[in-house]
Amino acid sequence: MRPPPLRPPLGLLAAAALVVAARPASAQPSSAKPAPAPPPADLIVTNARVYTADDARPRVEAFAVRDGRFVFAGSALEAAALRGPATRVVDAGGETVIPGMTDAHAHLAGLAETLRSVDLVGTRSLEEVIARVAARAKALPAGTWITGRGWDQNAWGDTRFPAHEALSAAVPDHPVFLGRVDGHAAFVNAAAMRRAGLTRATRDPEGGRLLRDAAGAPTGVLIDRAQEMVERAIPAPTAAETRQGVTDAIAVMHRWGLTGMHDAGASRALIDLYDDMARGGQLPLRLYVMIGDDSAALAHFFAKGPVAGAHDGRLWVRAVKLYADGAMGSRGAALLEPYSDDPNNTGLLLSAPAHIRDVAARALAAGFQVNTHAIGDRGNRVVLDAYAAALAARPVADHRFRVEHAQILHSDDIPRFAQLGVIPSMQASHQSSDMYWVGKRLGPTRLLGAYAWRSLLESGVVIPNGSDFPVEAVNPLISFHAAIARQDARDWPAGGWFAEQKMTRDEALKGMTLWPAYAAFQEGELGSITPGKRADFVVLDQDIMRVPAELVLRTRVRSTWLGGRDVYRQGAP
Repeated sequence: MRPPPLRPPLGLLAAAALVVAARPASAQPSSAKPAPAPPPADLIVTNARVYTADDARPRVEAFAVRDGRFVFAGSALEAAALRGPATRVVDAGGETVIPGMTDAHAHLAGLAETLRSVDLVGTRSLEEVIARVAARAKALPAGTWITGRGWDQNAWGDTRFPAHEALSAAVPDHPVFLGRVDGHAAFVNAAAMRRAGLTRATRDPEGGRLLRDAAGAPTGVLIDRAQEMVERAIPAPTAAETRQGVTDAIAVMHRWGLTGMHDAGASRALIDLYDDMARGGQLPLRLYVMIGDDSAALAHFFAKGPVAGAHDGRLWVRAVKLYADGAMGSRGAALLEPYSDDPNNTGLLLSAPAHIRDVAARALAAGFQVNTHAIGDRGNRVVLDAYAAALAARPVADHRFRVEHAQILHSDDIPRFAQLGVIPSMQASHQSSDMYWVGKRLGPTRLLGAYAWRSLLESGVVIPNGSDFPVEAVNPLISFHAAIARQDARDWPAGGWFAEQKMTRDEALKGMTLWPAYAAFQEGELGSITPGKRADFVVLDQDIMRVPAELVLRTRVRSTWLGGRDVYRQGAP
């Protein structure tokens, strides 16, 4: 007899079945096709020193873009795998690439106006101011308004505020309105005061002051809301002039590597213009707009609701701009104690605390952020108190309320930003501009809370950086340099002004990229070279993260890119 065939025990059969079931799918016979290769990139940038502002991968050498967004950031070898027949490949030649820079606090219409006005930035005397205005007057018909901006009496040999007589004598036939560099004071001539009806009998407006001579007559210097008394008499630019001015201003921003800005206070008419331009493809900018403090405009936009990333990520309207006080240069910033160089003056509150609290509460209900200008220590305390009251009445997580400037802080208030979830939106270039004279305003003790970036960062907040242009120059690297060095363009003072408050370079980079995005609820879309985000980036001719600080301001922008398309190239017509 033949023996029966050998069979494995039942237990072994079961075990074998389990092994087969446990094998990876790739080890089993399958008719499934391999995953298709991703479509090729539209753009690959390679051979670069790329600082991504993304902590997950802070430095790479290449990245790829498709449909206006980053799809890869890493090695050149990997990026090359995404190259197709129509892919544009840019060899950066070893130069530095950073995310597109965003100015977290600036004034687009102000820059547009400055471009068509008399430029007074850098004037060293009243006589130089008058000479520039008189030169403009020769080219204009009598009676035409002349506007200008940028004078700063602190830079003159005589640092007192000017009086109008010399200006009125040199330019008698044109009304003249000259904004101070900070926008919180103006200097006008006799013709302008006549047009506005200003006389000895004119009373100071709430939140403003007319400087007067010994006889009580206006000297021609208007502080804060007193400026509005003359501004009302100046003809508004036409819609076409405003549109062209915005276009020209954006071109200036591109030359300095800016792909976005937070417009710190815009009227409804201006916001409507931005919307129209964006809808028509004429707004090549990521524009985050703060609605100016106008009751009708706020009612309109609160009823409409927030706008986020409209028109292919060009326009956001989801914030409100309020004012607590004035500025240090014109002694309008509200202080807890009098000015050291003006002992009868503690500054001006431009809004009642109750107004800030009430608007904040309404904004919370409507889903809007509130960003309030506050410079002096009293101004900052008023804002923090108002925010605290509004949030207690209507608690909202992740509200991201902001204080714009936060320049002078009492030590008790520094930790309150993190405790309340409030973002200090600051401008490092203000420190390097103000450091020459701010000690006279404040005395030595209060300077310890002036431009206190390190103290705020260590409390647990981020600091989005800006320029406040046209108050300061558009170039964002001025603020980058001030943040890391606390020095001016001549590298003064040695070691930096109150150097313990410096930022690191990584913090300064994020202050121009990722932190403005966070401060505008955009961190999922903008602020870093991260796959999935919009492909905004800048090519620089120097490595600002490594060169000595004194070389940073020599850096030039090679090109600026928005959504993977170059909107500025050095040397291009």
